Amino acid sequence: MTDGQWVVIEPLLPRPAAVLGGRPYVHSRRLIVDTISYVLVSGCAWRLVPHDLAPWSIAYQWFRAWTRDGTWDRVHEVLRDRVRIADGRDPQPSAGVLDSQSARSSEGGEQIGYAPGNACGAANATCLSTPSA
Repeated sequence: MTDGQWVVIEPLLPRPAAVLGGRPYVHSRRLIVDTISYVLVSGCAWRLVPHDLAPWSIAYQWFRAWTRDGTWDRVHEVLRDRVRIADGRDPQPSAGVLDSQSARSSEGGEQIGYAPGNACGAANATCLSTPSA
């Protein structure tokens, strides 16, 4: 994350517990956000986070906590509004689009009940062929 990106994101995160009188953090919030971003962008498993980032368990703990308390929703809303304003659009979208996709199998659907050696293509007792000796 660049310094400019951090300046935008940092005020949107909950205040550190150390500021509120709690125990100081071992890992900076910026490193935690970098670790979470790495997992989300790369698609890797949490346990495969590189060692130069925060430990996966700590980053995952923060990801879950910030998901539960709505931090990610607030970050998304603020960033969306900023992008829309920069594009000269109203900050609040006036419409939404839902999309769905359906996948078709080959014509006629899947073979159901396939039995190897079956001459008629269906799995039933009357149509099963027996091997000849």
